[in-house]
Amino acid sequence: MKNHSVTTSPDNKVIALCLILSMSFFIVDSMIPLGVAGGVPYILVVLVSLWSPRKRLPYYVAIGGTLLTIIAFYSSPPGGELWKVIFNRSLALFAIWTAAILSVQRKTIWDEKEAALNEIKALQGIIPICSYCHSIRDDGGAWSRLEAYISEHSEAQFSHGICPGCVPKAHSDAGLDHS
Repeated sequence: MKNHSVTTSPDNKVIALCLILSMSFFIVDSMIPLGVAGGVPYILVVLVSLWSPRKRLPYYVAIGGTLLTIIAFYSSPPGGELWKVIFNRSLALFAIWTAAILSVQRKTIWDEKEAALNEIKALQGIIPICSYCHSIRDDGGAWSRLEAYISEHSEAQFSHGICPGCVPKAHSDAGLDHS
């Protein structure tokens, strides 16, 4: 008989944790009297959603937190002055959405940084180079031309030319010396 166990990915665990936290906060928020900013803990759910690779998950979590904060407004026991209750709920919604927007921006910047770092191939450390022909010795002991080594270990490309100081020598080596 085959084992049909379900494997849980880290992303599914994050989503499950967000759901459990959201429901827990909703239950507590529905039980405490109005006037207490019961929607504020949903910020934690937004922050937990950052563990997921899904870039837009903080927005979905913020939508859920917003809906649960509004539903809890109607299902909580009475308490507090209405204007203070509405003001506190509004501040909670503002905090939830601020956390979500900043979280998505942070995730976007982090992803861009990671992509840029993955593209960079850095030459670092001491590179053994022949003082005569300027070939470079790699880790395996093989010698290769400077251009080939740098092209292989970075994104650099080369174009060749002759500097003004080398023009007379190049002409001489080519038999073009006009003296």
